[in-house]
Amino acid sequence: MSQTNSSATGWRGLVADAHLALVFLTRLPLPESGPYQPGALARAMRLFPLAGAVIGLCGGAVFAAAALVLPPLLAALLALLTTLVLTGALHEDGLADTADGLGARGDRDHRLEVMRDSRSGAYGVLAIVFSIALRAAALAAAPSALAGLGACVAAAALSRAMIPAVMQILPPARTDGLGAGAGMPHAGIAASAGVLGCVIAAIGAGMAAPVAIIAAIAASAAMAWLARRWFGGFTGDILGATQQLAEIAILIALAGTWS
Repeated sequence: MSQTNSSATGWRGLVADAHLALVFLTRLPLPESGPYQPGALARAMRLFPLAGAVIGLCGGAVFAAAALVLPPLLAALLALLTTLVLTGALHEDGLADTADGLGARGDRDHRLEVMRDSRSGAYGVLAIVFSIALRAAALAAAPSALAGLGACVAAAALSRAMIPAVMQILPPARTDGLGAGAGMPHAGIAASAGVLGCVIAAIGAGMAAPVAIIAAIAASAAMAWLARRWFGGFTGDILGATQQLAEIAILIALAGTWS
């Protein structure tokens, strides 16, 4: 995984951060951008919603095209498959590991150890199944191909804006986890990501954006509460689970406005 120079400023810094956000969150074949710089990923989190918008735009475009000739549910599943391939199921993997950790018996250390296991248990498998099923069913309720496209962009961008926010309110659960390796985003980065996510959500969801924003915040807050109670803080897996829960909540909330 390539990293970029966190000391870059201005437009150069924005481009570098956008590149790093895309490298970290997607499997796009992007060029290398130089050696690792401490704290670079933390700074790039301000543009996580932009990377999310790219992911959502790809999935939404597939939905819009497929909806012209296929039933809505099939179009929605193809859209989600596109995002899964594009991201390498990064956040779905985090959701599965978090579900296994929550379902495990034992103390905090044992739950964290269960999350490190690369094998998915029953809770993890069910979490992925329900994540895909709920998102597909909600997206299939879109009244038009354009509405579905906008929902995909809004949900993908806004859900990823929640990641640095959760990192602001929780401590790292491990000393060798994502917080130690990536650096901790400061409040300004979290705020920038939040504002950008809301702006993109407003563009994608239109008048329904406030409902989507409330749903994203509520889902992320619930995940943060569970993480603090059962794990003592966040891990990379918990951040992935946060994105998944927020995206599910956003799409369900939008589906409610379409009914």
